[in-house]
Amino acid sequence: MTERSPQGMRPAFRRWRARRPFWGGLLLALGGAEVLLTMKASMKVVMHVGMQGLAGYLLPTVMLLCGLLTLFNRAQRIFYSLIGVLASLATWLTSNLGGFFLGLLLGVIGSCLTFGWLPDQKPRVSRRRRKKEAARATAPALAEGTGEPA
Repeated sequence: MTERSPQGMRPAFRRWRARRPFWGGLLLALGGAEVLLTMKASMKVVMHVGMQGLAGYLLPTVMLLCGLLTLFNRAQRIFYSLIGVLASLATWLTSNLGGFFLGLLLGVIGSCLTFGWLPDQKPRVSRRRRKKEAARATAPALAEGTGEPA
């Protein structure tokens, strides 16, 4: 059995993370977990209160599941992000104002990031790197003495 060094696992994790809406799914899952953790009532009280109390546990669980499913099933990211944003907004009414606003905001931001993620988009290039590439492209034309870029 071969053990992988931490230096070998880091690039593998980065490649895995780059192929999916990682931050959106993570924020959506964290929002659901935060709303679940702010719920203080026991299950006996929830069953006594009825559907309103049950929805207080059901919606954050849906948020948590949508976040995890987004991470592991990126093909259905739009469906999960729409369900996630609706569940996040519904926690405003059912779960302590959406986990005291924090879970609601994490869920909505995570869903929006997931919805806006484009899988086939090239990585962004910084301005500094674009300027270097432009200078490198114009340098041969200036060296020939034409004075104009190619």
